[in-house]
Amino acid sequence: MKQYLALCQRIIDSGTWIENERTGIRCLTVVNADLEYDVGNNQFPLITTRKSFYKAAIAELLGYLRGYDNAAQFRAIGCNTWNANANENNAWLNNPYRKGEDDMGRVYGVQGRAWRRHDATLLDQLRKIVDHLSKGIDDRGEILTFYNPGEFELGCLRPCMHTHQFSALGDTLYLNSFQRSCDVPLGLNFNQIQCFVLLALMAQITGYKAGVAYHKIVNAHIYENQIELMRDVQLKREPFDPPQLTINPAIKSLEDIETWVSTDDFEVVGYQCHDAIQYPFAV
Repeated sequence: MKQYLALCQRIIDSGTWIENERTGIRCLTVVNADLEYDVGNNQFPLITTRKSFYKAAIAELLGYLRGYDNAAQFRAIGCNTWNANANENNAWLNNPYRKGEDDMGRVYGVQGRAWRRHDATLLDQLRKIVDHLSKGIDDRGEILTFYNPGEFELGCLRPCMHTHQFSALGDTLYLNSFQRSCDVPLGLNFNQIQCFVLLALMAQITGYKAGVAYHKIVNAHIYENQIELMRDVQLKREPFDPPQLTINPAIKSLEDIETWVSTDDFEVVGYQCHDAIQYPFAV
């Protein structure tokens, strides 16, 4: 929580105004932010200075791990974050590769589960990582990446959180996650939750203890129409102690995640928070 608030204050105090061509809205921006989440000691990074809806973030992560490519699939598991990018993004609506309503194209989990090789066969990056780690193998390349410049035009949005690298040291699993761009008031807590849960899940299904998740953000920004709420409301509030996350111990494999796991298998314990803040969303 302190890391989050410090980054928000840093952007307010020293950010540079940047024009954003995609959204048409200016934003205060800083370059390079590093955050850490102690997954092993279950210090769940859920924002307490406003109400945070953690189950939607977990639902989105589950959709990525399953390789979903349609906003309706995400809605069905409790996540609405892809509705606008799939159906209100003018560039995507006019893209000849768009298949119709709710289609997202080849974004995020599609690349992670079905990366297209030069010969048109598909590579399941996540399966390779799970298989390796389950056998005690770390080839220093246990990398899950969604960033495929050769197929940007085939999707509604370039990935923001684009790469996750897992490292096994003895009996402990670590995660380094890399993010090119972050809408801090709206998106960052989703991203924090997802880094934490991704490491916790991967450790659980591959037989490791969870260590620390390291989160690198390159471009961290607050949109102009979010500044007042952040500066005058959220940053004026005192944070509460962090809660803890419990994950159903019956989740044992990637197949479990693909087939029956739902947000009901995740529960936050001891969450105290201030009232919700309705930050505007830039499409």
